[in-house]
Amino acid sequence: MKVYGITNCNTVKKALDWLKENKVSYEFHDFKKLGVATEKLEEWDEKVGYEKFLNKQGLTWKQLDPAVKASITGKNEALNLLQQKTSMIKRPVIEDKGFLFFGFDEDAYKKHFLNA
Repeated sequence: MKVYGITNCNTVKKALDWLKENKVSYEFHDFKKLGVATEKLEEWDEKVGYEKFLNKQGLTWKQLDPAVKASITGKNEALNLLQQKTSMIKRPVIEDKGFLFFGFDEDAYKKHFLNA
C-alpha cells in the first residue's frame, strides 16, 4: 500500500496516525521531496477524474493568479499544474489493491482496512 502526501499537512498526519494506530503498514511518498510522475496523475485521472483530486479549497489554489485559474479548462492543463504545484493535490492519496482514496475519512478507512 502506498500513501502520497506532504509531511507537514495536518490531514496527512491524521491519516498516518490512524494507519499506525490500526497497524496498517504503508509506504510513504512525499510529494514535496519526490514529486509525482505524469503517469501517476494520468492513472488517477483515468480512475476518478482530475476534478476529484484538484484541491480548489486549499491555500495554493486560492493564491493562484486568476489568469492561471482561468487557464485550467481541461485534463492536460490541470495535470500540468498539479505536477508543478503538488500541494494542490487533495491529500493524502491512498492506493491499496485497487482502492484509491483522496483525503482522510475515518469511516472509509475503517470500511476498507478493518473489514478487508
